[in-house]
Amino acid sequence: MNTSSKIHIEASQCDHVERIQGDLVSSFLQTLKTQRWDDHRFYHQCRINQTLHFISAISFLVAYVYLFIDPVTAGLIAWLVSMSTRQAGHFFFEPQGFDEVNQVSNEYKEAVKVGYNLNRKVVLIAVCALIPLLAHFAPAFITWAVPEVYEDSAWRITGMAWLLLGLAGLLFRVVQLGLKAGWMEGVAWATKIITDPFHDIWLYHKAPFYLLKGERLDPMDHVKAHGSA
Repeated sequence: MNTSSKIHIEASQCDHVERIQGDLVSSFLQTLKTQRWDDHRFYHQCRINQTLHFISAISFLVAYVYLFIDPVTAGLIAWLVSMSTRQAGHFFFEPQGFDEVNQVSNEYKEAVKVGYNLNRKVVLIAVCALIPLLAHFAPAFITWAVPEVYEDSAWRITGMAWLLLGLAGLLFRVVQLGLKAGWMEGVAWATKIITDPFHDIWLYHKAPFYLLKGERLDPMDHVKAHGSA
């Protein structure tokens, strides 16, 4: 085989690899886009929920900064402020009846939800609530998972354990999705969760103003228009 033929074959192989990589990136971005769109249209129709997500997103960004300063504080902010406001919006304010916007039942949405549906969230929140009780009354049940430097007080044990719980919850669901729906679905979901604070600020920063105007539910005209397109 002459030199020019080898160069041609190598160039073809490089083109093939680049096409595969391009297809993977394109597929990943589309999966991420679909997950974000479904999450918004199915689960964020209430302006109160949107406003709470806006507050949650800001506090999550503060928690991200504290990851590099004090992980315990990051864990406390993430669960006491960020997760409490976020999940309160879902549990107490988001409509849970028939979804007129998307023309699907709430049972359908809960069944097809990529991330943690309400039942899974109840389990996660129960574990979260149990951690400070154990940290105070029976720390030995938790300290095996917490680095020794954070074992000097119940609050520091709690903050670090909450941080580890968040990471465990993320990885657990990624593995579930990977085995059930494919690893791209799982990795895309993890990417969505990690970047949600940035996306939610952009998406819901006007929600407080609409709420002050008395608009409890987002009319979701953009969702209706997308469905009829």
